[in-house]
Amino acid sequence: MVPLPCPETLYLGTEREPGTFLERLHTPAFARLLDGLEAQAKEIIRQRGKPLCILGVNSSPTCGVTSSYYGSVGNEPPKREGRGVFLSRFPGIRAIDVTEFAHYRIYMAAPLFSEAEREYNRIIAGMLTENFFDVYLPQDTGDTHAERGEQEHLQIFEQNKKALQDADLVVAIIDGADADSGTAWEMGYAAALRKPVIALRTDFRTVGHEELVNLMLEQSSIVVKNKNELLAALGFQRVEDSGS
Repeated sequence: MVPLPCPETLYLGTEREPGTFLERLHTPAFARLLDGLEAQAKEIIRQRGKPLCILGVNSSPTCGVTSSYYGSVGNEPPKREGRGVFLSRFPGIRAIDVTEFAHYRIYMAAPLFSEAEREYNRIIAGMLTENFFDVYLPQDTGDTHAERGEQEHLQIFEQNKKALQDADLVVAIIDGADADSGTAWEMGYAAALRKPVIALRTDFRTVGHEELVNLMLEQSSIVVKNKNELLAALGFQRVEDSGS
């Protein structure tokens, strides 16, 4: 990863007030600054090869990816679709908004044997995706039926194990009188890999006076009781709803 300086910061300083390109940056001096930064970036590309992508910041007048505050022209709104004035100088290189790039990769461990289980998994996975997480859901990768041979068993096992190894954290659904055995294995494997595990248990039953679930699962994870608590454990403060 090669960090590039922010054109706006170089030109206006760190204490600059928000503004559009036409208001603050539409000057010959700023154009010369962009020319110099473009030449530096192209020299890096010449030496190191074409990058996989450029990271931008949506709405930025210079580094917006799909939108930028260019400024009002006639009756047009100040915010318009398209890249900012600096990123637009590299049309042949894929640009990704930094928010999209900063996804956490979540492995979602959950029972998937009934229609109700699969539908609830999709609801939770959808909520996580909406909050900028990249979710690996085993039921979407072929683990959906009982009629399979040994080779398919091995393929699914290796595929899921690799996804666990690549994940940043695990979200596990542990409803029921006892946690699903496959989910419990995935939680244990994640714990052995020292990956954070957040376990969602909406079931009000407990296994004892001091334990919500099996001791080994509870001690190796953060156990939450509803979707709000799950988002909070993942670092989100805004409340989605009060349901489980």
